[in-house]
Amino acid sequence: MRRQVSALFHSRLRLRTVGRKLPFCAVLAVFATGAGFGAQKLSPELRSLKSGRSVEVIVQYGHTPTGENHRKIAEKGGSLLAELPAIKAAHYAVPASVLRELSQDPEIAYISPNRKLRSTSNAPSIPYDYSPQTIGANLAWPLFTGAGVTVAVVDSGIASNPDLNDPASGLSRVVYSQNWVSGSDANDYYGHGTHVAGIIAGNAASSTGQHFDLSISGIAPAANLMNLRVLDQNGESTDSIVIQGLGQVLALQAQYRIQVVNLSLGRPAFESYLQDPLCQAVEQLWQAGIVVVVAAGNDGRNDTANTDGYGTINSPGIDPFVITVGCMKTFGDPNRGDDLIASYSSKGPTLIDRLAKPDIVAPGNQIFSILDPNSTLETSYPNNVVPITAYAFGCNKKLPSNYFILSGTSMSAAEVSGAVAVLLQQNPGISPDTVKARLMLSATKQFPASSQVTVNDVTYVDQYDVFTIGAGYLDLTNALATAGSVPANQYAMSPMAQFNSNGTVTLVNGSNALWGTNALWGTNALWGTNALWGTSVFVTGDNALWGTSAVWGTSTLSGFNALWGTNALWGTSTGDVTESIPVSGE
Repeated sequence: MRRQVSALFHSRLRLRTVGRKLPFCAVLAVFATGAGFGAQKLSPELRSLKSGRSVEVIVQYGHTPTGENHRKIAEKGGSLLAELPAIKAAHYAVPASVLRELSQDPEIAYISPNRKLRSTSNAPSIPYDYSPQTIGANLAWPLFTGAGVTVAVVDSGIASNPDLNDPASGLSRVVYSQNWVSGSDANDYYGHGTHVAGIIAGNAASSTGQHFDLSISGIAPAANLMNLRVLDQNGESTDSIVIQGLGQVLALQAQYRIQVVNLSLGRPAFESYLQDPLCQAVEQLWQAGIVVVVAAGNDGRNDTANTDGYGTINSPGIDPFVITVGCMKTFGDPNRGDDLIASYSSKGPTLIDRLAKPDIVAPGNQIFSILDPNSTLETSYPNNVVPITAYAFGCNKKLPSNYFILSGTSMSAAEVSGAVAVLLQQNPGISPDTVKARLMLSATKQFPASSQVTVNDVTYVDQYDVFTIGAGYLDLTNALATAGSVPANQYAMSPMAQFNSNGTVTLVNGSNALWGTNALWGTNALWGTNALWGTSVFVTGDNALWGTSAVWGTSTLSGFNALWGTNALWGTSTGDVTESIPVSGE
């Protein structure tokens, strides 16, 4: 479903669908965020800019912008920097003084800054990493390895590495590379994209043989990769650059059989997903049949709004279509029973739209994957290089390692992207919605009531509610066994969280969607009393965390009143979420 929303009072409200009604969630979001009649078309940051300065903006139109649109911008002192046809937009530099005048143009739908974003990983120290075994990927490998599926990695680039080659031909499984970072090429100078690629599709070529006692493999070791470099040597980028990369995914989808996109990057949310340009871009991919997997962000320790880290999901993870992934800690063993949420993993509900996110959680703390030698990350964190003695024996201790450790929801998203590739090899024709529903339906539901960790003398407490761990912990073995359990035409947008007069929060959406009364989110199905979050699993709070009355009880969290209060994130004095807090692995 693709929507175009016009925000000016005298413009018409356009809600365009493909064979589906606009969900209740989207209708509410239009009016709750001021995206409907009488609203401004300028994003919050642009409304207060002083005249005289130049600002880079992304201008979304109701149609693909033409030369005449570019000319009108030029007449007001602006210049075209990049065309963004994937979202019917363009990237311009314009004087701040003309922004309000531009917002009166009936052809313009929304104007936002060309915001900066960055990768969503951190840098920790060691225990062993058994994340493929934790999610059951090793049990799938005899039959399914992601072969024939291409995963587009929109990141900092992918370095050449034997773990990404096809063992039969010796040729790289990176089938295409392109760069959008100014003055550079598609190589990985930061080291993040290579690490992500290894988690998705590394085949342990550099840690397999008689001298190795630990093989460091990705989740889909036979999948192909597309290298789209959008992050610079410091792991930073802008909306415009990322959107151009996503547009190329669409252009090359058929040629390279692209079925999955991994986005281990993000930035704070500033407006509804209906207006956010990154969200508009990822929805184009989803509607084209490509599964989009996005990191939730690493802001779960951010308590600047007194919400205990709630409401910190990064964009484009705020979009209801995509699979948004939070981070779990494996504690260096394959046993799922002792795993806990990482305190830095961003929590929902999403800003502005109040959507239930993340959708799922996966291993992401202290993950072993491919090292990109001499990259920024390797130079900055030399202690994160996995010593060769950690996975080999009888070797010279001074031999160079091929592996590196990173933590964050970046790594968790990559785990899910690899799992999606495996799932799509098993079922090549299933839709992105069906993939998302199957992953959520099959996810493990057993968690403790809460957990805590102390970092730099600060103690962080996590509650295991729907806004922290979503539908549960990724279980690839179980997901492969759910073939046929989800209808082929299933609809899987993330639901909206609603604050009730009795002080509880429930999930609401249209009755014909995934969470409707007769579908997977109904009273007897996915989120009902006898299934996904039913009374047979752990419940807490006054009215039960996932039980029949609510998803969040009135006394569940200390941040509850702040999150929904009149002067907090969605109240009358709403403020923007702050920049990400740099954190390390736990």
